[in-house]
Amino acid sequence: MPRVSFVIPVLREQENISKLLSRLREQYPESELLVVDGGSDDDTVVRAMPLCDQLLIGPPGRALQMNLGGQVAKGEYLFFLHADSSPGVGAQQLQAYLDSAPQWGFCRVRLSGGRRVFRVIEWFMNQRSRITRIGTGDQMLFLQRTLFLESGGFDAIPLMEDVAYCKRLRQTAPPLVIREAITTSSRRWEQHGVMATVLRMWLLRLGYFVGVSPDRLRQFYAS
Repeated sequence: MPRVSFVIPVLREQENISKLLSRLREQYPESELLVVDGGSDDDTVVRAMPLCDQLLIGPPGRALQMNLGGQVAKGEYLFFLHADSSPGVGAQQLQAYLDSAPQWGFCRVRLSGGRRVFRVIEWFMNQRSRITRIGTGDQMLFLQRTLFLESGGFDAIPLMEDVAYCKRLRQTAPPLVIREAITTSSRRWEQHGVMATVLRMWLLRLGYFVGVSPDRLRQFYAS
């Protein structure tokens, strides 16, 4: 049984998936790589199939895709990874973290953009997750496979599934925060503007906090 399984939900990620899978195979040669496609109409599936251990096709929706992958994965630990992110922790150091038997955790985050404003944004993201003990999907959430199965996996909601799951998991145990940052794409900030994206992210979190339904938040997120 592999120690680590990477579960990667994808939708139209033909530009990223080959590079990510090749990097993971080189960086973590003993790991299991699962890709869960949500109905891509580009070359995502074709490019992923030769490079992963299993490729699953499921209904669209990140939570549904991650739950499907988590049910099939064989690793002692499940790492849920976005296709536009790249882990910074080496295999040996990752094993050292897991040897302490954490129940769950996530990584610190670094944005791929070189502008100074991204260093400020990622600092606030890391401080927020440290204080609240809530990570986001960009931070490569991980947990013991047994805990994943016992807890029922991610909430089947269209948005904020990562926040909702972390709120449940932190009632079980505090998270282990991996110090080596995962680099995640800054494309949404670059495409939509830094201040506009930051404002939208905070409004989404505020809306979720005060009880706005994830379906309504999804409409706002997609607008």
